[in-house]
This record gives sequence, C-alpha cells and structure tokens, in this order.
Amino acid sequence: MAVEITDANFEELVLKADKPVVVDFWAAWCGPCRMIGPVIDEMHTEYEGKAIIGKVNVDENPGVSAKFGVRNIPTVLFIKNGEVADKSVGAVPKAQLVEKLDALI
Repeated sequence: MAVEITDANFEELVLKADKPVVVDFWAAWCGPCRMIGPVIDEMHTEYEGKAIIGKVNVDENPGVSAKFGVRNIPTVLFIKNGEVADKSVGAVPKAQLVEKLDALI
C-alpha cells in the first residue's frame, strides 16, 4: 500500500526526501483514479528502498493540491530534490509511470 501523504506530512515525506518521490493525486469518486490506484500500490512494493511512492487524497488535502496546481485527477508528480521533475495526467499505462520514475533513479 502506497504511503499516505497529507498536507501535514508533505514537506517531511516529499520535499525533504533523499530519494525520488512519486505522488499520486486522487479522489475516491474518480474512476480513472481507481484504475491507476493498484498500479501505484504495485510500484510502492517494487521500488521499496529506491523511491517513495505515495498518494494524496485531494478532497482531504486541498493545500498540497493547490500548491502544485493540480486541477485534473489523477495527476502523478515525480519529485526529486524537492522539485517537480516530471508529471503525468490521467489514467496512463504502468510502463509510462515506470519509465518516468526510472529516469530519476
């Protein structure tokens, strides 16, 4: 299960991370979000120790969502050294997410 990222722990878990971070912005009512949710959870297991894979519920954490201008979900941000290095919007194939993450490791 991916790490739950919130407005409260975002800085500590994401901005201060010593490895790349994948952040999936999602909501329970979003169909495409439910499609990529299992992919994000798989990546969490596959990249353990190499990257941090987390999820932000946009309904419960509007601060982080607003800070990064997330208007469409799912939006997946790839963050390295506290900066957004890449992003993906919409339900995309796992291979596309893996390719973007591998480029940062």
